[in-house]
Amino acid sequence: MRRILSTFARIGRSQPSARAEAKPGRNDHVTTSSSLPLIAVIATGGTIASTTTASGATTPSLGADALLEGTAAHGAQLRAVNLMAVDSSSLTLADMQSISDEVRRQVEDDEVSAVIVLHGTDSMEETSLLTDLQLESDKTVVFTGSQFTAESESPDGPANVAAALAAALDPENRGRGVLVAFGGRLLKAWGLTKASADRADAFRSVTDKPARRLHLPAPVAGMRVDTVAVSPGADATHLHASLEAGVQGIVLVGLGSGNASQSVVSAAWECQASDIPLVVSSRVPFGVLKASYGGGGGGHDLAVVGAIHAAVLRAGQARILLAALIANEATPEEIAAAFAAE
Repeated sequence: MRRILSTFARIGRSQPSARAEAKPGRNDHVTTSSSLPLIAVIATGGTIASTTTASGATTPSLGADALLEGTAAHGAQLRAVNLMAVDSSSLTLADMQSISDEVRRQVEDDEVSAVIVLHGTDSMEETSLLTDLQLESDKTVVFTGSQFTAESESPDGPANVAAALAAALDPENRGRGVLVAFGGRLLKAWGLTKASADRADAFRSVTDKPARRLHLPAPVAGMRVDTVAVSPGADATHLHASLEAGVQGIVLVGLGSGNASQSVVSAAWECQASDIPLVVSSRVPFGVLKASYGGGGGGHDLAVVGAIHAAVLRAGQARILLAALIANEATPEEIAAAFAAE
């Protein structure tokens, strides 16, 4: 407990609200002088907000005020917003939508100069992209979090929060879209992927091209877009299960440059016949995907029956982009164009 006190500050100053009870703005609290730029800091849970219980489980328990109390403001006033306290592996599309909505609410406040979101790493790539797709503002928005809890031997949360704060105050970052400050890197949300389960610099970008800016404001809460993984020789059981469950779109996690099997290609045709968009990503972490292989189950065969290859986005972000496109009633041609961007 002493380590937590020295790292992030006292527990209990401001406990985060439960997810189901969270009301945007209810727990807003502003610190420091009103003459300084105001940065809203939204707490959503994750490792950065977690402590270890007596049973040995790590669970979110720290609120925004506690996380910020030990942080030097660097010439800014901070508005602490306790939105939810959830492990990011448990976030639903509705939860991600709530976070995006709260970011929008804060940037629409004329007093707010920038926004920081404290978020778990397991789905940071998804929520940051959804926010980027839905937000239409030049104000800087930065996501951050931590790989290690405040009570660990080498807590990384304070350094990441400080980096996010510096990025939020840097005027050069205005208009760049949603950013992620983590492990000494400042990355754009588009193309973000978590590349390590145990390194402090957990995130990488799958593309070095300028960020693609799309505006897809329609909400995605309540949608069903599935990811289906392919293994060598896989049949179409999981694809059929998604179709029977009433899925609105599917992201196929393919092999290599976006390949599958003959059975999967046959099921892809069923998706096309049912007007269910099927996007092909890959289990390979980096590289541009090309629909070039045949043989009955290759990427070219998938494209022939209407599947759309995601040029660079991996499965997590491909799912978010597909959900946003469907919610905004995009045509098949518009979906293909959105995923073609590198």
